[in-house]
Amino acid sequence: KMADTDNTSQTQSRGIGALKNHLISHKLDVGLWVTRLATILFSFAYILPVIGNPTQSFYKALMANAATSALRLHQRQTNVPYTTLSAFIQQILTEDSAHYLMYSLIFLYSAPITIVLVPVFLFALLHAASYSLTLLDTLGQNSWWGARLLISFVELQSRNMLRMIAFNEIFLMPMLILFIFSGQASLVTPLVYVRFLSLRYESRRNPYCRTMFHELRLAMEHLASKPGCPSLVRSLIYKMIGIVSRMASS
Repeated sequence: KMADTDNTSQTQSRGIGALKNHLISHKLDVGLWVTRLATILFSFAYILPVIGNPTQSFYKALMANAATSALRLHQRQTNVPYTTLSAFIQQILTEDSAHYLMYSLIFLYSAPITIVLVPVFLFALLHAASYSLTLLDTLGQNSWWGARLLISFVELQSRNMLRMIAFNEIFLMPMLILFIFSGQASLVTPLVYVRFLSLRYESRRNPYCRTMFHELRLAMEHLASKPGCPSLVRSLIYKMIGIVSRMASS
């Protein structure tokens, strides 16, 4: 009878009622899940403009990402008081969520650029998939097996997705310089983006940007060391490496 009682209580802890209780008791997590789903939806609406204005969808995706970043930043803050304003700002700037709040604000004031949405879409997909699995577990082990299969695929590809995000963050910097001449970005945009990229390089929770910088440096040095590499190209490569190294150390 005791075993029957335990099984009954476990059964009662799953299902619609358990899901409702979870949603009520985890309002902030649910809010993050909703804003991430909105980011995914508006990103799709921009790429596949079947419904609505694609330009508006671009900015809505960034605004949804900004909301996610602000909520996550609030969630990450501790109750320990800061002694000075500079200490507070310094602590804020170490958070990945602050980096992507800054990222969203940078591109809210530029023309729509497709590759800008790649990192926000992939981050939203990764985190929304993870929390969706939590909600499905609350419903029951056998609920929505098709969705579970898709979530498993996303989680298996998480490392590749994080590497793609890091490469996109780096590759976007030279692209922004080109976008100035096409009128898609202002002169201020790459200057502010350099600060974002330096924060990503220094991130304590996400080492992928540093790793990607290192791999790109090794690839460029290997290219420059080849006998067939023109001296002008070799010199340009080493100058670029020197500039990036100084930016990383500053």
